[in-house]
Amino acid sequence: MSACALLGVFAAVLAVPPRETAPRGAPTPTPVVLLDRKPLPLDGDADRTLEAARSIARDYVALPLTVKVEGGRSITRPRSDLGARVDPERLRAVVAQLRDPRSAMRRAHHQVARDKPLELPLPVGVDTARAEAALLQVKDELDHAPRNARLDFKARKVLPDEPGQRVDVYATLARLDAAVLKGEGEVSAVVETIPATRTAEQIREVRYDDVLGYFFTKYARDNAHEARTFNLRIAASKLDGHVLMPGETFDFNEVVGSRDEAHGYKVATVISQGELVDGMGGGTCQVSGTLHGAAFFAGLEVVDRRPHTRPSGYIKMGLDSTVVYPTITLKLRNPFPFAVVLHETVENGEVRAEILGPPRTRDVTFFRKIGQATPFKEKEIHDPKIPRGERVLTQRGIPGFYVTRYRIVRDGPFAAREKSIDSYPPTVQIWRVGTGEPDKSFEAKDDGHPEYVADELLTIMQGP
Repeated sequence: MSACALLGVFAAVLAVPPRETAPRGAPTPTPVVLLDRKPLPLDGDADRTLEAARSIARDYVALPLTVKVEGGRSITRPRSDLGARVDPERLRAVVAQLRDPRSAMRRAHHQVARDKPLELPLPVGVDTARAEAALLQVKDELDHAPRNARLDFKARKVLPDEPGQRVDVYATLARLDAAVLKGEGEVSAVVETIPATRTAEQIREVRYDDVLGYFFTKYARDNAHEARTFNLRIAASKLDGHVLMPGETFDFNEVVGSRDEAHGYKVATVISQGELVDGMGGGTCQVSGTLHGAAFFAGLEVVDRRPHTRPSGYIKMGLDSTVVYPTITLKLRNPFPFAVVLHETVENGEVRAEILGPPRTRDVTFFRKIGQATPFKEKEIHDPKIPRGERVLTQRGIPGFYVTRYRIVRDGPFAAREKSIDSYPPTVQIWRVGTGEPDKSFEAKDDGHPEYVADELLTIMQGP
């Protein structure tokens, strides 16, 4: 309770007409004191009483406080983690008043309720900065984007839309402050409902009889790549059945969402600054690259797409598409006067993406030419874990490529050509050179990736 509220309690007590007035300044008998409904001993020295009050305060802020939203979802944290605090100076002042037989607090209690315990709340409040930071974390866990209606290809039905929700931190902060002051264990967050942009009624009559464009890539099915395959399936399931209306733009990061542990993803190999390292959600780029290939041959407009920082073994240069949440995404626009449906599956070692719609009429040709290749550099890293005299190739080098790509779209007698440039920087070849003790049992295991080979000219065509 704030200082103003506490003074209000004392003022209310003093305003009641006394049953028997004690002489001003006369000491009062030691009352039974309950601080936050817990006994507070006044016998002994002041330090003992103050430490007992601090213990009650610590217990209070350690109690759980639940922030809940509609639908049953909630987050529980200790009150202290949500900003609750007991003012130490105010607590010291309360204890001093309680121990003083001549204090106004003791005399007021003696006048109006001498036969009852003296009950006082803790001088608690909320650290606004800490509470705001905590609610922002809670918001990350409780917020969820709306889910648009989409098609379920296996069940051959329309899955209904679901609204999203967004926690209003500052409105919830006011409720949190009130809950802490009252000692409540639960607070309802102020939530804004976000409607879905695609309803079931809007897509019920969408046609998806024909494949307007398709693309597939291969993935390893062995146990060593199990986590990566798991990530592929999660990401593909998020966009499978997504309907793109005429003129609408698809954003990969917006639809697929965050690739983190909270959303079920696992650690697998990713490309970071041209090197293969372990990272959360590894494999998602194969889903986006395969989708980009299908969209390319379907004639969708590629609004935003970036190649990788090194060529990928599962897809040809010029057709890949890297994604990093939330900064780098793939955006596709539907230029047609009809809706199209995204369909992507991960089965039997193949990631397959299709763009579905009414019967196809267009021929699309992909043409790629390597204009320049830049040799890669090499570097050595001394490693005491490797015996002297041994060298291990931990990353195979890949040349850099400067690629010109074209898309030629023919629809009847009309044709349109698009040109773009992709640049892949060279990947450094890394050797680890042994500086350790000789070991005859040591067996060098080099980078298992084969030497990268690319066609100087490449043409792929799809049509009706």
